Amino acid sequence: MLIYAKQPIYYLLQHHPQKIRTLYLAKEIDKKEYARLMRLGIPIKRIPNEAAVKMTKGAAHQGFLAEVDDIVFQNYRNFLDREFVVVLAGVTDVGNIGSLVRTAYALGVDAIVATNVSKLPFDAIARVSTGALFDMPFAVEKSIYDVLNDFKTSGFELYGAEMGGEDIRRVQIAKKRLLVLGSEGEGLSNRVVSKLDKVVSIKMKHAFDSLNVAVAGAILIDRMRDE
Repeated sequence: MLIYAKQPIYYLLQHHPQKIRTLYLAKEIDKKEYARLMRLGIPIKRIPNEAAVKMTKGAAHQGFLAEVDDIVFQNYRNFLDREFVVVLAGVTDVGNIGSLVRTAYALGVDAIVATNVSKLPFDAIARVSTGALFDMPFAVEKSIYDVLNDFKTSGFELYGAEMGGEDIRRVQIAKKRLLVLGSEGEGLSNRVVSKLDKVVSIKMKHAFDSLNVAVAGAILIDRMRDE
């Protein structure tokens, strides 16, 4: 899997250097920094910018590219003994998923399950998450209903984000909790809502349609995390 841009690659260099098969440099870097990278024992190849542009199909690579081991995803049933899980219901936007992964990892979410999707561009998600995807336990499951049923029978309280729900600031959050975030355009289906224990929302000061799912997810995760 190819990832690029400085932040996600330096995250891997710091936390998971063993996952990097080859590091490609398409720009000059400080000699001391190059020597430090060499000491990590990772194969380093200098390439012209034209080659980097071709490898990234024209995307902004910032001069740093790396061929890395594929991310190993888990079965969501491995998360049934955790305490705080986020479920994405049909969320497909790479920017939103990557941002949510980064936020969830930073704020202590135990795992993420992506549902109602068949395939996701995990190289792009890893890049947007600035590398956090390599540390965030992540599963993909086609049916959200199987996921919700299994977590419910395992003692989880199920919360879902929807306009008109109860103000998250006034909700008593259970120790074992699952937060469902809906797709960017459609939100949560009526059938999903019927499976939830509580629908929550973010009350806004000024009238506005809705918040971006990554922003809303970040606020809700912060409100629902352990103190």
